[in-house]
Amino acid sequence: MVVVGRMQEGQYTQTIYSYIKQGQYVEAIDCLLPEYENNNTSRAALSLLGYCYYQIGDFVSAADCYGQLIQIFPEHEQYKIYYAQSLQKSCQYEAAMKASFTVDSPTFKEKVVKLQAAIKYDEDDLPGAKSMVEQCASDDPDTENNLGCLLVKEKRYAEACKKFNAAMNVKGYQPHLSYNIALCHYYMKQYALALKNIADIIEKGIREHPELSVGMQTEGIDVRSVGNSLTLHETALVEAFNLKAAIEYQLKNFEGAQEALTDMPPRSEEELDCVTLHNQALMNMDSAPTTGFEKLQFLLQQNECPPETFGNLLLLYVKHQYFDQAADVMAENTHLTFKMDPYLYEYLDAIIVQQSSPEEAFRRFDDIANRHTDNLRKITKQVQECRQNNDETAVKKAVNEYDEALEKYIPVLMAQAKIYWDKTNYNMVEKIFRKSVEFCNEHDSWKLNVAHVLFMQENKYKEAIGFYEPIVKKHYDNILSVSAIVLANLCVSYIMTSQNEEAEDLMRKIEKEEEQMGYEDPERKIYHLCIVNLVIGTLYCAKGNFEFGITRVIKSMEPYSKKLGMDTWHYAKRCFLGLIENLAKHMIMVRDVVLQDCIQFLEHAELYGKNVACRIQPPLSAAAMHEFQGKNTVTYEARLIKGLLLLVCDL
Repeated sequence: MVVVGRMQEGQYTQTIYSYIKQGQYVEAIDCLLPEYENNNTSRAALSLLGYCYYQIGDFVSAADCYGQLIQIFPEHEQYKIYYAQSLQKSCQYEAAMKASFTVDSPTFKEKVVKLQAAIKYDEDDLPGAKSMVEQCASDDPDTENNLGCLLVKEKRYAEACKKFNAAMNVKGYQPHLSYNIALCHYYMKQYALALKNIADIIEKGIREHPELSVGMQTEGIDVRSVGNSLTLHETALVEAFNLKAAIEYQLKNFEGAQEALTDMPPRSEEELDCVTLHNQALMNMDSAPTTGFEKLQFLLQQNECPPETFGNLLLLYVKHQYFDQAADVMAENTHLTFKMDPYLYEYLDAIIVQQSSPEEAFRRFDDIANRHTDNLRKITKQVQECRQNNDETAVKKAVNEYDEALEKYIPVLMAQAKIYWDKTNYNMVEKIFRKSVEFCNEHDSWKLNVAHVLFMQENKYKEAIGFYEPIVKKHYDNILSVSAIVLANLCVSYIMTSQNEEAEDLMRKIEKEEEQMGYEDPERKIYHLCIVNLVIGTLYCAKGNFEFGITRVIKSMEPYSKKLGMDTWHYAKRCFLGLIENLAKHMIMVRDVVLQDCIQFLEHAELYGKNVACRIQPPLSAAAMHEFQGKNTVTYEARLIKGLLLLVCDL
């Protein structure tokens, strides 16, 4: 416990104002609270406490202070303004609007109108907000900024951008205006221009405020929280880094997105704003799904919950196959379902229905898909008309609309196909994909899934090559960026169509890149070539040639310290379980030397697999996690499989 000594006579006021001047509002509050407790009607104490609470973002406490001041000093109109502002910031919009009507002084008329416009804006009452903004002086740069914000809500981003630029021309460079411009470029998918404005904000923030410790966390330096100070707010650094993370995420640069979040000025978790908390949950979901779900569930209960939270939480529940939780959240938040994109709501509803009635779900997906395809045809016609009129701006806009519509259509199509994929009815899956070729033939996800369904039919390897090859060749200079299973399936397709040389060339290319990466980062585990060999080994095992298949599987896992992982163990154990099953049924004979190699391999897996999980732990099931403890390791499973093999072979 830290004991604060009694301040000397005459230094009390000086100390408090010194703290406020230096932005040390928490320290100022600690000094002011004893004075307030001694005299709870002290105007100075209440006024300074309200100001300090407001600066640290504790708007509820600020509203409480200003509310008391209004009761004690009703003749001071500025306290009524501060009270209404604090209520608005704490999302008490009805109370804030009511408080704003109590301000009678003509001196504050302009401020009151701006405040009322902000309240209407926060309540999504755009017509009301617009009528308030139009009452403000037309030559006030704030009016241009506010009109720009309204245009953003109306999705008129180009017009909004002009308003923000006009405001900046009058007011000079301001980080928040630069952020607004960047946001417009982001919505228009002009990511380069958005990143330029973001870079300006970050550069200015670092140059003028080195005390905010930008980038220190990413570099691994332990720094104290900078808190939610007024300085931090004025720099717009938090907003800029969040937008940068969103852009990197859209560009599939997930490491860059995570780095953008750690680059922002350090704050403790309880100090984080809702947008940062949402982005942290989303961008770390693969590595920390349990924490991600907890953060999103927490945000859903907050007044300032980002509007995307509800949809993202539902999509993640569906992705992790927590369909009951998704249904419960939708039922508990019916007020939010009305604000959702209708297509997203219908898609999620069909996904949930699929668990009990796949036929009904397919019908619903088909209805949604038909509407998407009608819209895509309509936009295609618009693109053609714009090209005939040589209107490049309109063409660009229509093409962006087409891309957005296609991105909404693809998940519906894949959900339809998955219903038959789960039934192993690959002919029907192929038929569904063929119906969508008109719109999706250039989409990477569509081509990849078509390749998979052709591969699974076992008599269309040549056609599968036609879809896998372009994907691999597109990334041939950085072949390890391609999914290992895609490379493995292409190699198998080559082998099954007697193109062994092409398969060997591809494997040599993978091996060369893995060696190069091994030199650059010796500690990094790379599984691509291992998985390719495992899949080939699995193919031979499936065809009944267990001796060759198992031998290839064993060799592919060397050295165990670098090749034994969750994915590689998944493929390897299937081959061993297949071998044990066939031996138990006396369907095959295997030489003793191969069986000895199997036992030795399982012993190595047991030795090196102590810290290797064999399956992903369910992020939301505490009981399942407890059950997994000690058993969810390669060591445990290798020991079980070894015991089964010894039992079957009577070794």
